[in-house]
Amino acid sequence: MTGAAPFVLVHPGAQDLAAMTASRLLVALQDAVTARGRADIALTGGSMGSAVVAALAEHPARHAVDWDAVHVWWGDERYLPAGDAERNDTQNDAAGLTGLGLRAEHVHRLAGPEASGSPEAAAAAYERTLREDGSGSWDIVLLGVGPDGHVASLFPGHPAQLLSDTLVVAVHDSPKPPPTRVSITLECLGNSREVWFVVAGADKAEAVAKGVGGAPAQESTAARLRGLERTLWLVDEAAVSG
Repeated sequence: MTGAAPFVLVHPGAQDLAAMTASRLLVALQDAVTARGRADIALTGGSMGSAVVAALAEHPARHAVDWDAVHVWWGDERYLPAGDAERNDTQNDAAGLTGLGLRAEHVHRLAGPEASGSPEAAAAAYERTLREDGSGSWDIVLLGVGPDGHVASLFPGHPAQLLSDTLVVAVHDSPKPPPTRVSITLECLGNSREVWFVVAGADKAEAVAKGVGGAPAQESTAARLRGLERTLWLVDEAAVSG
């Protein structure tokens, strides 16, 4: 497997994990803006994704980032109408994303059924946006990991996990509801300088062990993904109990 070997950083609990991840993000984003004129980050959903965004919104140094130069994307999205409470972007907005000072046109949202004819059409439109408005690579991909080892909406053993000839894929029959989703592919996510897995809770301990240990694809999607320069597993103590 190519990319940087995993490096594990353990935090006392989920609250500390979110706060420290937010601090790391602020520095990494501004470093990217200074070095390249812009920063591209793929965010995640779930409780830890929202907790990190909330910590960003409350961080006393948040104004040190040139948010005008930051582009926000999502690693995946539930194929639900805009504003639905189950959408990742809705949860991130509620956590404080809209208060960071990002330019609206730099927050790249995946279309729901009210704005696209199918999840395949939404995936194709997002891929066009990535190719036209993206920088060509990510600075940071931020991901949660499910107890089953999935990242984004790429589940172990699911056909969507194996696709490599596209940037964005429609996901049907997801083993976790809702069943229809749109996800960035592993090959696209792996074109990132840094990949950060942010994981808390004892129910994720086995998934962390398999992800860090390089378990086969049918057992862990996370194990197949590494950053080009850095692969961080940012976890709390409960998540490394395995």
